[in-house]
Amino acid sequence: MHDQPSAGRFDGRTHFLPVRIYYEDTDMSGIVYHANYMRYFERGRSDFLRLAGIHHTQLLERDPPLAFAITGMDIKFKKAARIDDCLIVQTHYDAIKGVRLIIQQSIFRGEEVIATAAVEAVTIDLQGRPKRPFKELEAQLAPYLLPL
Repeated sequence: MHDQPSAGRFDGRTHFLPVRIYYEDTDMSGIVYHANYMRYFERGRSDFLRLAGIHHTQLLERDPPLAFAITGMDIKFKKAARIDDCLIVQTHYDAIKGVRLIIQQSIFRGEEVIATAAVEAVTIDLQGRPKRPFKELEAQLAPYLLPL
């Protein structure tokens, strides 16, 4: 039997993903290198989708295939994360507006906010053109979106 890595968990519409900080995540001072926060946010968004039953490989196998592209990310760094910290990435998919997905994310160390991100993603075809999400994708995300 092979254990699967944790994809986190849901509590209501919020996805929680634990992240441990390793030496490779830090700069020479032992503080997390700023670009790595984007990686943690990406893991949170991807594992949110995975637990919601939306798999990137299945999107690519559809006819026509779809993928996601990030068109905007506003990150606010509040505190420094350090080696050996245990963090939690919280992710909310808030809305679908045409081809755009509106996502809010936060990284916590205990009760302390480390960083936040307001993210806009779009669904695209394999030529990079924006395409409206198919109905099944919208239906899978619907329970997690903010009420209209």
